[in-house]
Amino acid sequence: GTFMRDVLKENRVVLGHDFRSYSQEMCRSMVVGLLSTGAHVIDIGLSLTPMVYFAQYHFGCKAAMQVTASHNENGWTGIKLACGLSSTLGPDGIKQFKELVYGGKFASGQGEYESFDGLYDLFKKDIVSGGKLRKHIKLVVAAGNGTAGRFAPEVFREMGCDVVELDCTPDWTFSKHNPNPEDLKFLHSISEATKEAKADLGIGIDGDGDRLGVVDDKGREIFSDKLGLLMARWICKDHPNRAVVIDVKSTGLFYDDETLRAAKTKVVTWKTGHSYIKSKVAEENAIAGFEKSGHWFLNAPYGRAYDDGITSSAQLLRMLDDAGRPLSELVDNLPKTWQSPTLSPYCADNVKYDVVDRVTAQYEADFKAGKTIAGKKIKNLVTVNGVRFILENSSWGLVRASSNKPCLVVGGESRESLDELYDIVEHAQARLAATGQVGDYDQQMPPRPGKK
Repeated sequence: GTFMRDVLKENRVVLGHDFRSYSQEMCRSMVVGLLSTGAHVIDIGLSLTPMVYFAQYHFGCKAAMQVTASHNENGWTGIKLACGLSSTLGPDGIKQFKELVYGGKFASGQGEYESFDGLYDLFKKDIVSGGKLRKHIKLVVAAGNGTAGRFAPEVFREMGCDVVELDCTPDWTFSKHNPNPEDLKFLHSISEATKEAKADLGIGIDGDGDRLGVVDDKGREIFSDKLGLLMARWICKDHPNRAVVIDVKSTGLFYDDETLRAAKTKVVTWKTGHSYIKSKVAEENAIAGFEKSGHWFLNAPYGRAYDDGITSSAQLLRMLDDAGRPLSELVDNLPKTWQSPTLSPYCADNVKYDVVDRVTAQYEADFKAGKTIAGKKIKNLVTVNGVRFILENSSWGLVRASSNKPCLVVGGESRESLDELYDIVEHAQARLAATGQVGDYDQQMPPRPGKK
């Protein structure tokens, strides 16, 4: 409440919460605290994070708080703080907020409480107003028993889809798997359901509704950065000379795509994280931003430049409707690359950035010395967020620190072969293991073909 008043010059705040066993109770405590500072609280109740962002536009309110653990395991929770329309706190804002908290000098007053129950209907109407689908699409919608199961299926039905629901009943125990579009177990379940239903595609929405994960009509799990490239091709033709922003985990195919070049689309690589990409999209006035994790930031007229898994999915469906071809065919027309899933080994918060700095320094030394990885020299290093080492054939590997958990992030992409991908990822893993600061991985690469 003090931050809103002193920094945002705002007295109203939109407040929502996800479906966790403890989120509503925490939200009630937020209400009490906000009211004690004299704030006007607009409580939209159970909601997705993008519904809170949408409510900001509806009410013309710069401040918003969503109580959510996103896709994290039970026991975690957090608050996403908005500091303007399509803007959430970045590092400077969080530092400022932290100093205010520890300073302990808070505003005092008698606030007002307003409960608003009709937000979802407005949110749904806004998405569907972009037009219903012309062609029949059979769609598996998976929510991993997270909050999106309460909201997403109805939106897609309103668009004209034949919807098959998968784990759309909210269950805060997440008995099968966390609703995380980068979790291979989650994606595998969508794949099986899509093949069984003979659906045109399957879409998974994460725990707080701001990310998507997709499998195609053949049941293949398609990473969201390659889907983002397809989306960029579709929208950039009508918006030449605009930028697209991608994160450091995204496919290198963006850099030499002929469709984007023809549209004179500038490709900007930036730090992973929804606050980072969101702010970069605004700074560049980009037509869109894409993260491999499934955060998409579609700017007008496709969205409002905040991450919204349902709006992103709706535009993906419209792209398929416009193409008149199966998703598998569009994906197969992309140049072939081999990508790793996102691998996250445990690394304590108080050492993870030091570990990444050490590994970055080692790759910088390798670059200067002309050493090889997977038989290729390094041609470039991107160090805006950890280190992405790019080899002379444009294959690459990545090591960075997670922004929201005590772990690191490891990944890679090969332009040449599956074997080369394993060589790249294993090189990064060996380098991390040598630090002695890295623990178990959340998931591993599938066994290398030919090895037991």
